[in-house]
Amino acid sequence: MNIRTVKEGETEILVPVHVEGVSFPPSAAPVFYNPVMELNRDISVAATSVFVKRLSEKYEREISDITYVDALSASGIRGLRIANEVGVSTTLNDWSEEAYNLILDNIDNLNLENAKGSCKNANLLLYESRYNIVDLDPFGTPAPFLAAAARSAVNMLEVTATDTAPLCGAHLNSGIRKYAAIPFNNEYHSEMGVRILLGKVARELSVHDKAMTPLLSHATRHYVRSYLEINKGAKRADKMLQQLGYISHCPVCGHRETHPGIVAHIQKSCSMCDSDTMTAGPLWLGQLHDPGFCQEVIEEIEGRELGTREHAIKIIELCMNELNIPTFYDQHLICKKLGLSASLINVLVDALKDNGFAASRTHFSGTSFKTDANISDIEKIILDIR
Repeated sequence: MNIRTVKEGETEILVPVHVEGVSFPPSAAPVFYNPVMELNRDISVAATSVFVKRLSEKYEREISDITYVDALSASGIRGLRIANEVGVSTTLNDWSEEAYNLILDNIDNLNLENAKGSCKNANLLLYESRYNIVDLDPFGTPAPFLAAAARSAVNMLEVTATDTAPLCGAHLNSGIRKYAAIPFNNEYHSEMGVRILLGKVARELSVHDKAMTPLLSHATRHYVRSYLEINKGAKRADKMLQQLGYISHCPVCGHRETHPGIVAHIQKSCSMCDSDTMTAGPLWLGQLHDPGFCQEVIEEIEGRELGTREHAIKIIELCMNELNIPTFYDQHLICKKLGLSASLINVLVDALKDNGFAASRTHFSGTSFKTDANISDIEKIILDIR
């Protein structure tokens, strides 16, 4: 196996290549390493560090006593960075012997006394042991590992999903099979993917009388990533499940409504134009971000040497200021329907606020916004600012 050295953050490790110095499809390498996910890992280091500091203060524990598992490590870059840059007791697991041996080499090269390698099926490892923080970063869907992760995670679950086509409705049947939910493949499909994933995680956690509080969730490029605080208790789990529900969407006028509850009565006709509506769910209707946590993560990023610092801060600032309302609107889609060119997104957000509505940009795209105004009010305001 040909290898080369890469540096991310404060960590320098060995990763595989096909031909030295030549780029390659990450999935074709003998051990998976994707340089495009550096942004994901930079945010992970900062978000994990913030949570670990909170946990250490709350329970008066040394950071080195807090346990973290990278259950699907591949090259090990994520877990190695967490061990080296955050300082927790880290387990790096992959059932590939090549990956496992590379992880051991990197642990030795970095002199990481707080890290150890494991070569097991991820589900077996997670069912055998509990960790303060469980991190799932699979190549594809995390669905086969969520039950085991929900059982293993004591304080935090971090999860990535790169199967955005099933999550967002482009591969509908695949999404239904993996997540036991029906998504929409429409203008807010990226947010749909986040909420479908969180809905699945919430149901898995509830089996173990656990509840989650999303601290930060973002859909970036080809993946969804979420950081979830975990708390134990049947009553907390019951309260969490109240934040599951459905979204009904009118494909004719664009109006949408939320319907809380595992079983919900949903009117078939649109309340605005009387057309037939579509229904998505069950999915997560609650918060995607905790603004206080996001602010701490931004401060953490600002104090670190990270290769994607500016991009990471921009994403988290947008998340922090995003309205806690399910589903966003796309200005370009609305303007196309009205036969108008789009204004600057900030102009529209300010106009909505000036008319008494709550409004914000979102991290999902540069043309998306959230508001408590209905589609009729939004169209009127767009016409007024032209």
